Amino acid sequence: MDYAIKTPSQLRPILQGFRKSAGLTQAAVADLLGITQQSYAQLEANPAAASVERIFKVMRLLNVDLRLSQTLAATSGESASVATPKRQRSAPAVKKVRPVTGKKNKENW
Repeated sequence: MDYAIKTPSQLRPILQGFRKSAGLTQAAVADLLGITQQSYAQLEANPAAASVERIFKVMRLLNVDLRLSQTLAATSGESASVATPKRQRSAPAVKKVRPVTGKKNKENW
């Protein structure tokens, strides 16, 4: 089944629904992701605050794929125009480096 998502707040019930239909608890999903149940509960309660990478990890785990489509609305006889995104220059990303301690941080997923 396909679900249209237009706002980040719409992710919450959809993620919960896919998790429950897979027969998984929050604790089970958290265990599969290698995080605590509390961390997963926070993600599921407010997916808008989570990174896209984390959302994708959850989606992969739940066997959910993402499809994007563009809706064009024609106005009274005029054809709809589509804006072309412009590439913006940005400063190079700075990667944070963490010292290797030999311990796996369970919350760094």
